[in-house]
Formats: sequence, structure tokens, C-alpha cells
Amino acid sequence: MLDITSADSIIEFAKQLKNQTLRQACGSEIEKHGYKGKGNFGQILEKFYFGYEPNSDAEPDFLEAGLELKTSPLKTLKNGEYRSKERLVLNIINYLEVHKEEFETSSFCKKNAHLLLVFYLHDRDLDLLDYLIKLVDGWQYPNEDLKIIKQDWELINQKIKDGKAHELSEGDTFYLGACTKGSTALKSFRDQPFNKEQAKQRAYSLKQGYVNHIIANIAQEETAVYGKIIERPEILDKVRSIEEIVILKFHPFYGKSAEQIEKELGLELNQNAKSYFANLTNAILGLQLGQKIEEFEKADIQVKTIRLKENDLPKEDISFPTFEYQELLETDWEDSDFKNILESKFFFVFYQFEGENLILRKVKFWNMPYSDIAEAKNVWQEMVKTVASGEIVKEVTEKGVRKTYFPKKTENRISHVRPHARNAADTYELPVADKLTGLTEYTKHCFWLNASYVKDEIYLK
Repeated sequence: MLDITSADSIIEFAKQLKNQTLRQACGSEIEKHGYKGKGNFGQILEKFYFGYEPNSDAEPDFLEAGLELKTSPLKTLKNGEYRSKERLVLNIINYLEVHKEEFETSSFCKKNAHLLLVFYLHDRDLDLLDYLIKLVDGWQYPNEDLKIIKQDWELINQKIKDGKAHELSEGDTFYLGACTKGSTALKSFRDQPFNKEQAKQRAYSLKQGYVNHIIANIAQEETAVYGKIIERPEILDKVRSIEEIVILKFHPFYGKSAEQIEKELGLELNQNAKSYFANLTNAILGLQLGQKIEEFEKADIQVKTIRLKENDLPKEDISFPTFEYQELLETDWEDSDFKNILESKFFFVFYQFEGENLILRKVKFWNMPYSDIAEAKNVWQEMVKTVASGEIVKEVTEKGVRKTYFPKKTENRISHVRPHARNAADTYELPVADKLTGLTEYTKHCFWLNASYVKDEIYLK
């Protein structure tokens, strides 16, 4: 019997959904659900399985039990493990009220301290009533995670108090983000209390990496071995942020060569291995070789080791994952992979050449400023326009080299597009055949961060 005043009773009732679809679990009435939009899987579940009308109240869905229901899509890896398809969006941030709150009594904590999570396998070929529910359980934040989430919440709040709600970015924080609400964010702007400029509507969200951590816990997967930077969470109480703790671990090695650092740490590494600098970073942080950095994985932090020439210019531009041409046209900017990457938090480790030696100069946490993301958006828009037009190849030289209309490094201060493929046969399908050559597929490309931008806006600042 379901007792809606008991979190345990509700969670046990919800677990009966495992390996069922909404159609199987809720009966024939569900056919008339009539819900539209991205969040309607959860709304259907609320109404037809738990028997209450969906709402956007500030209180938890199951008020007496203090339990908030959240549904989220999964994807399956080749090894059969589950991963989150996206971040987990929580409640809308009320800019006009949240600046008056303290974390422990905040609207965020009241609503999201105890979550009932229902994860389902997303399949674009199926009706959402036929998505298979795979994982169901309750979630409360472990103490060490809650300390970092509190720091994240306070950082978001401080930005609002500083009149910078319009400059909020997911890269500002570690586990708890302030995400835009998909394409509706383009139309939804809200007043903020300390600036006349309106800010995009944003919601608190758990980063995709953190959701993957929850999924691994619920599924009890034998995942990769993780190492923690912060073994004693109480040090976060001493007004130290996780960023400060990490940077301080690197300070003793500034000005030393990679070889010197290796010797001081008692390591014998293969300097030609791809994992050389990752292993060095792990060792400096006190982790074992090959371990994943738990806090970085949960926070979706992009670690980049940069080798600088003697003039401070990085030896190479920074590449991002390849994009599919068709997907470029099907995704709006707010949901694009490129925007998600640019809104990430990065951890840069800068080594500089002195002759043959690489000297550790500094490390830096960084996320792209709001105005620069807007500037980089122009590269994405130009790329979408080019692919949609079918005018990709500008000319083919006598040697058979193809010159394209893709955005070049000289055209944008921040980013450009160029190949990122194993060879000429490593291609993606084109949604529109190229008008000059008739090609229906084209070499894999990706967005790159310009080396000059990394020098001027990240390393030297």
C-alpha cells in the first residue's frame, strides 16, 4: 500500500516501475495524456502512476514525505553501462527572491534535498510511452558533495547579488549548475534585482558528470577506479574552495621541469606515452596513476595540458570532439554540444619549453566569459549556415586539396573550424550535397579554440 507521507513507501512503490514502460505501468487511460513538451515523461508519470496533478510549486512533489520526483533519460555504452543523456534540471532560479536566502533554508534545499529518481532509456524511434524504465531509487547528497554544492549555490547567489545574473554560466561552478532551459530560454528573460538588464531564465541543475555518479551508485556498476582530491571534506569548511585546494597542490612544483617533478614524486613514467601529463597531474594531486579524479568527473571538468612556446603562444590550437553535420542543423544553439563545451569549467596545466625541457608555469581553473561565448556563437552560426546551404567546397586545387567556406582562424578571435579526422576516408554524411563537388559526405571536422586566444585570455590573464 502506498503511503504518501513516507519517503520509503513512495520509493518502494516507484521501484515497481523498473523494466516497465509507462504504457505497461499506467494502463489504457494513459493514451489520452495530452501532455506536450520536453518534460512530459515526468508529468505523465506524476498523473497516471502516482495520481497527482503536475505542478511547478516551490515545495517538493510529495510534500509530507519531503520527496521530489525527477525523471531523466539514459544512454547505454558499448560495455552495457548506463550514462546520463543530459544534466538533471531542478527548480527555476527566482532571481528576485533567492538573494535573500541562506543555503540551509533555501528554496533549493527545501525542494531538492531528497530526490526520487526515475531513469529511462531514450529511443528517438519510440513513442515516449514505450521508453523502458531501467533505474529507480532515492538520492540524498553525501556530506562531502553537499559542501561543494553549497559553495556552488553561494557562488550563483553572489553573482545575482553583484547584478550579474545575465552573466551566469554553468562553467562557474562544480556540481550544481545554473543552466538555461533549452530553446525556451531564448524567449524567456527575467528581471534581476540589482541590474536593469534582464537575464535569461535559468534553473539549478546537477551537472551531467554528477548525474553519472548517481547512476553508477544506483546501478552498482563496477566503474573505473576513482581517486579523491579531498579525502577529508571538513577542510572545505575552512573557507577554502576546491579550486584553492587543487591549485595549492601545484604551487611547490612551479618553475620545475616535468622530469624534476617526476623525480621528486618518485615516479618512472614513459615520457612518450599519451597519458604522461595526465599521470603527472594525478601524482601532483596525490592520486594513483590511471585513477580518474572523482571531483573533476562529477563536475564535468575538462582538463587540458598546454605546451607553450618560449613566446607564450601554445604549440597547438585546442581541439574539441567532432560534430556531425546533420546534428548541427537539427540542434539549436542553446542545446548545442559546442555551447555546452564553452560553458564547461576547464582546468589548464601550462608547461613551457625552455630548450628541450618543459617547465611547469602555472595551473588555472577557467570558464569562458559570457561575452566571449556570444562571440564564439558566430562561428557556430556560420558553420550551420554553410552546411545548410550546400556550399562547402570553395575550390579544389590542382593537387586535389579542397578549400572550404568553413570559418577560419583569421575570421574570429576565439574559435575556428578545421579537420579532425584519422584520414580523408574518415567522414560524416552531409545533409545537403556539396554544390561544387557533389559530395554527400565530408571529412570529420570540429571546432577549435585559437592558440592566440588561449595565450591572451587564459594564460596571460
